[in-house]
Amino acid sequence: MSKLTQQSAVTEAKRLIIKIGSSLLINADGSLRRDWLHALAADVAALHAEGKQVILVSSGAIALGRDALGFKKRPTRLEEAQAAAAVGQILLAQAYQSLFDDHGIIIAQLLLTLDDLEARPRYLNARSTVNELLERGAIPVINENDTVATSEIRFGDNDRLAARVAQMAGADTLVLLSDIDGLHNSDPRTDPKAQLVPHIEAITPRIEAMAGPPAQQGVGSGGMVTKIGAAKIALAGGTSMIIMNGTAANPVCRLLDGEPCTLFQASVTPLAVRKRWIQGLMVPKGSLHIDAGAVAALKRDASLLSAGVVRTEGEFTRGDLVSLVAPEGGLVGQGLVSYSSADAVKLQGCDMREAEQILGYVGRSALIHRDDLVLL
Repeated sequence: MSKLTQQSAVTEAKRLIIKIGSSLLINADGSLRRDWLHALAADVAALHAEGKQVILVSSGAIALGRDALGFKKRPTRLEEAQAAAAVGQILLAQAYQSLFDDHGIIIAQLLLTLDDLEARPRYLNARSTVNELLERGAIPVINENDTVATSEIRFGDNDRLAARVAQMAGADTLVLLSDIDGLHNSDPRTDPKAQLVPHIEAITPRIEAMAGPPAQQGVGSGGMVTKIGAAKIALAGGTSMIIMNGTAANPVCRLLDGEPCTLFQASVTPLAVRKRWIQGLMVPKGSLHIDAGAVAALKRDASLLSAGVVRTEGEFTRGDLVSLVAPEGGLVGQGLVSYSSADAVKLQGCDMREAEQILGYVGRSALIHRDDLVLL
């Protein structure tokens, strides 16, 4: 990959994620920074008009809900924080939709937990939902599901959540809007000679040392440390990441105009990372024998449809690895299947449009999506 600039990381991206910290959304008195959010909506609508797919990862539910419930400060007990989140999520979703209504854009809310991104079936469901929303022109607004989280709710977690969402969604670029300009070679609050590091291609021990101890910089429990952790996750998934100060209005416009920031550049694309991972999986749970027409379609970068399957072998569940076998018996490729072996047997040789009638439920549009398979 050629060297990115902060501008090309946005202009060349097809799918972007913008993470918004609580301190940017909520005033000290617990009220929403509506003018700032209105300006951000205009930025995002401009990206949307250019054909880019945008996902927002938004903090702020607890901070917004605590005022409505009468808390004078951030709740200290878990059940209090969860109650504030339950109220705040409604208020936050209403605010987003009301502002994007002006641009004719639909907002969708997704609340995720770590388990949703760790358990394979739930991960695949979340990914499919996000993809469908983006394909239909909606903007997903994602937050951690704080109302049911069993571990302590902490500020800063959404940095890592945003990076995990970037992996799941195959985003090209993740922009972390924070209250800091980016990564400095030392703490700029105590060192007047601290310099911003504008471009990073690998997170080395030296780069990690620049982050300092937890909560050294910025607002939140992790500060720069959680952002470096997010960068590791993003880069591993092929997503480039930007940290910038989003406090002033129209942060995306300012980013494109050259506002100082730190760009962490990924060395490969998200799809290449995913394909490499699938190719490296070694133990298929079963196999799908396909006809010559299906082989030809796969070579044209098509998904595998049930009509091209002549035989199903093995026992597997949705999300498992299966081999693809050509008519002459040679191995064509392998991929992550969207149906169980029991359902694949029922579907083989049939048109995917008949799947609901055959199975009794609405399933996926392909046995294996083209992004989930590799040819060998």
